[in-house]
Amino acid sequence: MAEVMIDKGAWVVVCDGAKALLLENVGNRLAPNLVTREVYGQPDPKTHELGTDKPGRSFSSVGSGHSAMEQTDWHEQEEQRFLAKLAARLDKAVLAGETQSLIVVAPPRAIGVLRRQYSAHIRQALKAEVEKDYVRMPVADIARHLSS
Repeated sequence: MAEVMIDKGAWVVVCDGAKALLLENVGNRLAPNLVTREVYGQPDPKTHELGTDKPGRSFSSVGSGHSAMEQTDWHEQEEQRFLAKLAARLDKAVLAGETQSLIVVAPPRAIGVLRRQYSAHIRQALKAEVEKDYVRMPVADIARHLSS
């Protein structure tokens, strides 16, 4: 992975579909020092707690055939809601001048969901996206991995 330059005051957003760390570089580009600003998480309930609907059935308009409909992925829906809220928080932060620069670190699937939620302000502030799952890593290790 290429080294990511993290400016002083830049936010490094490390997330997946259920947890997010908003980190700020209080150091400089040569010696980044990431400190935790905010932590977001959501409970990970069992599927039966999220939804109880059984897949529906559809009837063919021709003949007497039936076919099952696809099961709703409740966990995926929760992840998408979580990431949409995170994108809204980032948009608010950029608009309020809390940060001018964003670096997003997330697994590829989470980055894909986030990209659909990015506002024009986030796109302007976005300096890099790193497709890695670092959310359960200690903050010091995250800084080391990004700057090596």
